[in-house]
Parts: sequence; structure tokens; C-alpha cells
Amino acid sequence: MTHHVLTAEFLHESNTFKKGLTELHNFEVDALMEGDEALARLSDGNTGLSGFTDVADEAGWDLTHVISAYAVPGSKVSRLAFEHVAGKICAAVEQHKGTLDGILLAMHGAMVTEFCEDGEGELLQRLRDIVGPDMPIATTLDLHCNVTPQMAELADIIVSYKTYPHIDLRERGQQAGRILEAAMAGKSRPKTCRVACPMLDDPNGGRTDVGPIVPLYARALDHENEAGIHCVSINAGFSDADIRDMGPTVLVTYDTNTDGAEARAHTISQQIAAEIWEARNSIANDFLSVEDACAVAASFDTANGPLVIADYADNPGSGAYGDATNLLAAMLGAGLKNATFAPMIDPDAAAALCAGAVGDAVTLDLGGKNDPAFGGGPLTLSGQIMHISDGWLTGDGPMLGGLRRSFGPTAVLRVDGIDILVTTERDQMLDLQQFKTFGIQPEQKSVVAVKSMQHFRAAFEPIACKVIVCDSGALSTPQMSRRPYVNVRRPIWPLDADAQM
Repeated sequence: MTHHVLTAEFLHESNTFKKGLTELHNFEVDALMEGDEALARLSDGNTGLSGFTDVADEAGWDLTHVISAYAVPGSKVSRLAFEHVAGKICAAVEQHKGTLDGILLAMHGAMVTEFCEDGEGELLQRLRDIVGPDMPIATTLDLHCNVTPQMAELADIIVSYKTYPHIDLRERGQQAGRILEAAMAGKSRPKTCRVACPMLDDPNGGRTDVGPIVPLYARALDHENEAGIHCVSINAGFSDADIRDMGPTVLVTYDTNTDGAEARAHTISQQIAAEIWEARNSIANDFLSVEDACAVAASFDTANGPLVIADYADNPGSGAYGDATNLLAAMLGAGLKNATFAPMIDPDAAAALCAGAVGDAVTLDLGGKNDPAFGGGPLTLSGQIMHISDGWLTGDGPMLGGLRRSFGPTAVLRVDGIDILVTTERDQMLDLQQFKTFGIQPEQKSVVAVKSMQHFRAAFEPIACKVIVCDSGALSTPQMSRRPYVNVRRPIWPLDADAQM
């Protein structure tokens, strides 16, 4: 029997501490494609849609893809943007509900809108209102999701990424699709249980390469070989979203038709959640000050490759502004040479530089314009324009391989031996082409400073002699007490000493 499956991608990670709103324009910059256009551009890479189409081909589905919408993490999603994307998905479900056998989504799991804390739960509720309680709905999620009880109740199948850097989007899309296929074929009746930890997030931010949580991911895969256990998802949470149900969760999607599977699913989720709680003080990252990071750089032997400095706190990929200047100021103050720094997200400076010509000497105020209290204020710098571009690039690394991205109008400004990538649009550093496209060869530099928490490792660790991580004091600082939490449930670790599992 041929199954008719409707697919859609709607992903945003919302930092509620960031000023402003994420508008439709932000999705248009990154990915806002419907139907055949999305299938043509996103079906052969590290995307959930690639995994969906893989299963559609192997199972012979009649696939209706509605839309792929993604914006770089930022502030809350505007009602206009949410209604535009959700409206198209719901309209398509309404149109096809008479023939649909299942719905397969790629979502983030940490979307907050200007009118509700749970964007994914809102979309799922609207879909349930159309198709009723019996049609199977599956979704993939980023492991930095804040899974609400509503999400776990409304989605029968939830499959979260198991890698950070997230290089398994296609694989998780395949997994979700195959579980959905079994449900549509009547071989399984899936449901998902949820256990939450009273924590702002996993102490290592979801790292799957080091730290005490790593063995739990291997165990999750082992559990998925048990009878009736379809998927075990370990979610780190997203602490930049001040919502009630923020924090780590463990989800188990199981077959309600398999004897003992429900009880086993609850046991697995409770055991893993308890171990996450017990590991809450085991922190793998060593967060240096910007001064200490630059002191390391000043004496570093680069014979075997560059030193990579990651600015954890100003990561655009967690919704930070990407214009913090504390690290750049420290690099200049330390007299670092043959260095590069990226990105400095400053539309005004990018426009001024792009209005000039390569070779021009310029003086301008750079960065620090959104919230100087987090990461430092503007720097008045004099330098030379080295490159001007429209900002488009095609990735070739583990995360962005074959995918098109744009920084918008972009320039490279060289100041005292540091090449600064000045961009209009927001993105974190995920791929070497984010340097190379603009004339910077990172493997030839002595120091490479990137704004990213962890995703940079997939592309940059192979060229680095060493990686260090610093806290520039920007919006996504690991010093969580600096954030004015209001809505999160209390007590919660590490804000409250009396928090208990």
C-alpha cells in the first residue's frame, strides 16, 4: 500500500533575552522554500528533509512537501512570521487530510513566539485540531530543545539529534520516517513519554564528544534495539529561553502494542534523567577569560596548525547578537598577528565597508551596538578593506556540505594583522568556506577566532593544533546568573541550591 505523507520543516531556536523579534525576513535570508524548490535544494545534505525523502523513496510514499523554513537562532518569532509558515502547513494538511496517512516534521523544539512559549506545541495542536487524535505525527528535534508536556502528548514520534555538532540530521530524519512508516503500516502504535530534569541545561551544553553524558547516548542506541523501544532521545535543553518548561529532558518513543514497552520506556527515561542530574557539576569546558585566551595565543607555537579560539558567549547559533567586541579588543591589545576573527555582525559597518573599494584605508566604529553590557561596546578601528562580497557561500564541511548560506553584504577589514569578517546577516561559524569564500585561508593563520559554542568543531578541529574556549561576557555567557530569569519553573539548578530531582 502506498502511503501519503505530508512533510514540512519549521525550525527556530529562540533566545528570549535577545531584543527585538525574528521576522519573516530572517527566514527568507536563511531558508524559506516551498514544495519542489525545497526538495531540489535540501534533499541531498545534512537536513531532516534529506532523511525524509530517503525513506519516501525506499517505502514508495506519495510525498507532499509543504515548506522548509529555517532562521538562524535569534529573538522570539514574530506572530507574522509564525502565522505565515504555520498557516501554509495547516492549509496543506486541511487540503490533503482526506488522503493523508501521516505527517512528518522537522522542528527545533526551542521556538518561542511573541504570543506563546511553545511554538512547536502550538503548531502540533493546530495540526491535531485538523486531523484528530489518530493520525500518526512524527517530528525530529534538535537536542537543544525544550520539550514541553504538550509536545510529547501531541507528537506520537519524537526523534532528537544524537550529535553535537549536529551532523546526523539526515540520519535522524530517516529514523523518524521509518518509525512513521511502521505506524502507518499498522505494525506499531507509537507514543512518547517524557521525563524532565530540574536544570537550566545539561552542564556541558549537550556536548556529545566529551563529558559524562557521552556514554548515555551510546546506551540510548542500545535501548533502541529492545523490543517495542523505537527511539531514546537525550535533550540538553536551551537555557537562553526563559520559559516554564526549559531544560533537559529524556524522551522514549515506544510501541503501545508491545507488552511491557510502556513500563520499560518509563524506566529508561527515568534512569537516564537521574544520571544527567547526578552529573550536573561535571563541566568539560574550561571557559577562559578573553585576556587569558589571548595570552595563550601570544605564546602559542603554530608550527602544527593554528590556535582556534571559540567565543562561546557571543554565539549567533544560540541567539547572541554576534557583535560583542571584548575578544577582538583583547586580541588587538595582545598584539596578535596573522589572525582572523569571525563574524562581526554589524550591518552598518558592513554597508560602509561595501560602499568602499578593496585597498581603501578606513576608520569606523565596529560592533558592540546592540547591548554593550553583554560583551563590550563599539571599537573605533582603522584598517584596510581586503575583500568585498554579497555574502553568499556554499559549504563543504560536515554540517553545511553542499548547502547555500548568506552573510548578506560582507567585507574583510584588516586591522593590525587581524582579518575581521564583517557581515550583515547573522550566522555562527560552521564551515571553512565561511572564511575561504571571502579570501581568508584559516589553516594558514596563526590564530582563528570564531563565534560558536560547539558546531565549529566539525570543520575547524581538523585544521587546528589546539582549540580553546572563552567567555566574552556576551548574551549567551555560561554565567547563567547574569540572565534575568522570570518565567522558568523554580527551584532549578544551578540558580537554586534546593533544586531536587
